[in-house]
Amino acid sequence: MKTSFLTAVAMIAFAANSVLARLAFATAGAEPLSYTGIRLASGAVVLVALLGLRQRGVPQNLAGSWRAAAALFGYAFIFSIAYVLLGAGTGALILFASVQIGIVGWAILKGDRPGALEWLGLVVALAAFAWLVSPGLVAPHPVGAGLMVGAGLCWAAYTLLGRGSSSPLADTAGNFARTLPAALILLLVSLFGAPLDPIAAGYAVASGALASGLGYAVWYLVLPGLPRTTAAVVQLTVPALAAIGGVVLIGEQPTLRLVVASLGIIGGVAIALVGADRRRRTGAD
Repeated sequence: MKTSFLTAVAMIAFAANSVLARLAFATAGAEPLSYTGIRLASGAVVLVALLGLRQRGVPQNLAGSWRAAAALFGYAFIFSIAYVLLGAGTGALILFASVQIGIVGWAILKGDRPGALEWLGLVVALAAFAWLVSPGLVAPHPVGAGLMVGAGLCWAAYTLLGRGSSSPLADTAGNFARTLPAALILLLVSLFGAPLDPIAAGYAVASGALASGLGYAVWYLVLPGLPRTTAAVVQLTVPALAAIGGVVLIGEQPTLRLVVASLGIIGGVAIALVGADRRRRTGAD
């Protein structure tokens, strides 16, 4: 029961990142530079503080790497720009699909050979994704969609770099801390253009400190107790939660194309994950 509850909390936190970004850009006049800077800085503060509590003192040597920090910064910065142009649910769906496609694509490049069920799921997901972003009256903004794909690929890289971590909280805190110089530069540059809106800043702090910092900490706490496939499949709920948040808090209305594409992408990825898990269990090619 505890694991299920904490897993739900983590998924809500992940979806909240999308909703908070849209609230900031659509209702509070935020701009990407300051939003990204505040989000990363506040996330670093919370994660380093959590690490200090765990180690019962000021952390001496932060883990992580500069490559992972660069991927994290790229994700956060491009994510912010994309959400100027996309709705909460659409953005989360494109982000999620891009992350999964990036991870699977890298595995194939490294020699992994998906089975028939995995290929079926990938084809379904890619077809639904291509339909979602194809031109039309209700298609998402093409620049926003392209940027969110870039953000998703950055997050895929960050995920791949962090695989096998023996201390996820220390690594995450270190990666966030390494983004601080760039985050502060973004914040200073933004202040030359316009004064900081306190409501927009509040959304950025909530995204960094709560949805990112505490959300990642909760996720890493429950992750060891979840089977790999369960951990992957449960994240399929994030785009749906983000879409619900967009409707309730921002008044966004999901289109038929978004709903159908969501079913295709989420269903296709789920089929691929189940197929991958079955192949690993049986040792089949």
